[in-house]
Amino acid sequence: MNIIVIGGTRGIGKEIVIRLSHNIDNQIIVTGRNEKALEHLSSYSDNIHALRLDLASKNTDYELLLRGIKSHFISVDVLINNAGLLISKGFSEIDEKDARMMMETNFFGPSMVIKKLKPLMSEGSHIVNITSMGGFQGSSKFKGMAYYSASKAAFACLSECLAGEFAESGISVNCLAMGAVQTEMLEEAFPGYKAPLTAKEMAEFISYFAVNGHKYFNGKVLPVAVSTP
Repeated sequence: MNIIVIGGTRGIGKEIVIRLSHNIDNQIIVTGRNEKALEHLSSYSDNIHALRLDLASKNTDYELLLRGIKSHFISVDVLINNAGLLISKGFSEIDEKDARMMMETNFFGPSMVIKKLKPLMSEGSHIVNITSMGGFQGSSKFKGMAYYSASKAAFACLSECLAGEFAESGISVNCLAMGAVQTEMLEEAFPGYKAPLTAKEMAEFISYFAVNGHKYFNGKVLPVAVSTP
C-alpha cells in the first residue's frame, strides 16, 4: 500500500510510521517540520520516504508537496492526517498569532493536503483524520485549550462532510478523536500527568484502523479514549 502520514516525526505519528514500515509491501511518505527527525526516521527503513512540510504557515506551497509525493507515488491508498499543534493558554491570554498557527496546523493545512491529494486517491482509499476528545461534542473541555479544541472540532466536522462528497469516488473518510496518550505534546500541556496509553499502543490501533477501518466505517467521528485529562 502507498501510505502518507502527515505529522510523523514524534509521538503517535512516529510510531505509526515505524509500525506500518514493518510490512515490506507498504511504501510510506512521512512529513514534518523537523528535518533532522525526518532524516532519522527515513533511515529506519528503505520503505520510508521523508518530505518536509510546515502546516503552521499559511504560505506553505502545497503544489511543491504534491510534486514531492508524485516523485514516489502515482496513487495514494491511505492518508493519515496526524499533525497537531497545541499551545495551552487561556482564551483571553492567547494572541492572534498563536491562535492562527493552531488553526493552520490543525484545520486549514490538513484540509489543503486532502484537497491536493484527492486526485491521487481512488475507490478503496481511506483518509483518517486524527483529532482530539477536546473537539468531540459533549466531552469534557479544559482551560487553555479553547482554540485547540475548536480547531479539532472543525476538522472532525470536515471529515463527516468529505465522506459525503467523496462517496461517489469510493473514498472513505473517518476521524479518530484521541483521548489522553503519553506524548510530548500531552506532557507540555499537562506537566506531570500520566496517560493510560503510550504513543506506541495508540499507534498500533491507528495503524490497523487506517488499513482496515474503511471496511466497517465511513463518515464517522470515533472517540478513542480510555480517559481524558
